Amino acid sequence: MKPAPFDYVRPSHLGEATEILVKGQGSAIPISGGQSLMPMLSLRVASAETLVDISRLFELKTVEETSTGISYGAATTHAAIEDGKLPDPSRGLMHKVASGISYRAVRNFGTMGGSLALADPAADWPACLMALGALVTIVGPDGNRTVTVPELIEGPYTTILAPGEVITSIEVPRLPAEARWGYSKFARKSGAFANSLSVAVIGGGNKARVVIAGSSTSSSLLTDTASLLDRTPDATEDDLKTAIRDDLTKVDPNGDDYQHRSHAAIVLRAVQQARLP
Repeated sequence: MKPAPFDYVRPSHLGEATEILVKGQGSAIPISGGQSLMPMLSLRVASAETLVDISRLFELKTVEETSTGISYGAATTHAAIEDGKLPDPSRGLMHKVASGISYRAVRNFGTMGGSLALADPAADWPACLMALGALVTIVGPDGNRTVTVPELIEGPYTTILAPGEVITSIEVPRLPAEARWGYSKFARKSGAFANSLSVAVIGGGNKARVVIAGSSTSSSLLTDTASLLDRTPDATEDDLKTAIRDDLTKVDPNGDDYQHRSHAAIVLRAVQQARLP
């Protein structure tokens, strides 16, 4: 199929982009890498009267060191992280995640900000950045605001972004040297969206974060599992399985038995990786 006709504009700066988006009142959509949006338009599961190309805006490409971590412009591509061209405060987790996203052609154009804004339940970046405690800066007609990833994502393909708002940067805190992470993903074939994926970050003086995502589940924090790891770092596998099962019942109440078993196995694998010495 082909998308319905639309106009295309390339603003010269962020202020112009937000102005166009506000005037569009929801019919104007920002596009950067377009690796998800263009197929959705072609399948007509999404529609737009105007595409606002923000891929070349300087404000979305800057990468800066902050007092607590690294701030990435929202137009940072998966490939730039995969290739190690940018500093990595996650001690290898972000590189691991980026290198496993789809195919290289997609990674060359797909962006971190676009992944967050789309909020695909099976996408890698929302889960990874949620586990790392990243902060997301949003610019819109009413000014700037900064939110956490759990605050940004309300559900599958649903965020708090209002018409005219654009994600401009993602700040990722530095992981302490003592912190450890685990990452596990199950997909039916290489490059496909994940049926289940999980990220776990523990130790280093921070509270544990364990995240589940996948084709039937938006990125969600598993609070019971994280609390168990904080209270009992050497918790038994049986105790972990119980906490994971309780969490999955809360975050995916409508999931079938197969999906829950798949999620549980992937979460357990990520946690076990993070607990390795």
